[in-house]
Amino acid sequence: MSTGSHVRARWNRAEACLGGWCMTGSPFIAEAIGRAGYDYVCLDMQHGLVGYEAVVHALFAITGTGASPVIRVPSHDSGMIGRVLDAGAEAVVVPLVETPEQAAAVARACRYFPDGHRSIGSIRGGYALQGPVGAVNKQVSCIVMIESMQGVENVDAICSVPGVDGIYIGPGDLALTLGLAPGLAHQPGAHADAIAHVRDRCIAHGLVAGIQCHSGLDALAMVKQGYRMVTVTTDSTVVRTGFAEELAVVRDS
Repeated sequence: MSTGSHVRARWNRAEACLGGWCMTGSPFIAEAIGRAGYDYVCLDMQHGLVGYEAVVHALFAITGTGASPVIRVPSHDSGMIGRVLDAGAEAVVVPLVETPEQAAAVARACRYFPDGHRSIGSIRGGYALQGPVGAVNKQVSCIVMIESMQGVENVDAICSVPGVDGIYIGPGDLALTLGLAPGLAHQPGAHADAIAHVRDRCIAHGLVAGIQCHSGLDALAMVKQGYRMVTVTTDSTVVRTGFAEELAVVRDS
């Protein structure tokens, strides 16, 4: 019997999941995010200060908090996707997916034969998702990122790829491909329209629509718009703003 994935179970019930993004890779902070009640903790290997060894230690810390461990890998590399799943990730977020061929390759990297080509031999993954390979294949979540206009143009084809469970939108890189300043805010015009289009096509295909947010208020708005994988904020943002706010109380008095 598989222990099952917390986020996968909620998504199967068409519920939204709220996450905290861990840029630092600190096991203590990763555990604190999980114990705060978030549905998932995402360790960021792409832009965060998180190498593979840090991922392993942070996964130890997340275990038992009730939150699902999610990893954003740095690239499409199938070897790294397999390694983080073997270490205990329940979901993998893969950046810069622009074509259905790329989506198919990463989806297959997430799953064992006959649904993919993930290698058998997990040293720790079974602590998170147990059971026969068929059950594990159904519990692992493959989330691909659309963060370029090429990805937006191919969204229907990407959503149609077997094994892709959701689309996570990257507003910053998407803005860059439109010649705009990068940021999480949905800029009126082509940027906001592209984000809404991806969300709508994702929902139409029955997939999980995901988005990065800056605050709880932003996250609340995204949940109301139909997103079901909503990252509320990052550890680096909370630490930076929290320390600045407390210092301002003294400096500005």
